[in-house]
Amino acid sequence: MNKSNFAFFGTPDVASETLQILKENGYLPSLIITSPDKPQGRKMLITPPPVKVWAEKNKIPYIQPENQAELLPYVRHRGNSPMSDIGEGKNFDLFIIVAYGKILPEEILNIPKYGSINIHYSLLPKYRGASPVESAILNGDTETGITIQKMTYKMDSGPIIATEKTAIPPDEKAPELRTRLIKIGGELLIKILPDLADEKIKEVPQDESKATYCAKIKKEDGLLDLDDDAVKNYNKFRAYAHWPRTFFFSAKGGSASGGKDGKRIIVTDAALQDGKFVIKKVIPESGKEIDYKNFG
Repeated sequence: MNKSNFAFFGTPDVASETLQILKENGYLPSLIITSPDKPQGRKMLITPPPVKVWAEKNKIPYIQPENQAELLPYVRHRGNSPMSDIGEGKNFDLFIIVAYGKILPEEILNIPKYGSINIHYSLLPKYRGASPVESAILNGDTETGITIQKMTYKMDSGPIIATEKTAIPPDEKAPELRTRLIKIGGELLIKILPDLADEKIKEVPQDESKATYCAKIKKEDGLLDLDDDAVKNYNKFRAYAHWPRTFFFSAKGGSASGGKDGKRIIVTDAALQDGKFVIKKVIPESGKEIDYKNFG
């Protein structure tokens, strides 16, 4: 496989970090496809996705199609496409897709010579969907891993090309686990690409009877019930440590309660000690982090 004759689809940091691993191992895409810029933050400033920033920094051609109709001319029959000079006008060898954020039809997935592959951050068919890293921690799993799959139209259901397992330490939070999984996934991708080109890869169908699913995380998912099970609360704190973070509502008088009649208090540091969920630091409405013992 030509090390530059592939296209990369991705949008957030997890995708740009995978691109960096590819670059460090001599693989540079001839085209990057990412999502359009969108408003972010309290001021709703138009912000480019991390993959676009990476593409510009590394001088890789990129597009930000709004829909399939805009995308097709760039990835099909490149001799007649707006970027026909890329990759000598040949069809792509491969599409690599990492957190692109849009469902691609089979019409696009089947264009490259070797098809389209995806890095998914769970051991498929477990945790198909948008939040596999958080879901593994939320459910108290002690093991997770990486799956590289051949993509099909049905979400995360394609045949498995390669997997690698890793343990989840009892105090590891989602950001740390995700960082490790990105590295594991990128290195596994580099390892299997030559075999993919030599057609030495044996694809293994997923067992549909074992499939589980995880949804996109919502801000309200971070709400804690301080009277709930300690392990459940600690796992939620670990899972949502980056976003949406865990929080509770204080009573009007200032003491902690599970009710919504007070102020939203964000938990920034916590531990599981002697079977109890122990809050160490919080951010109250003032916006300054304080020790929990001083709150109230």
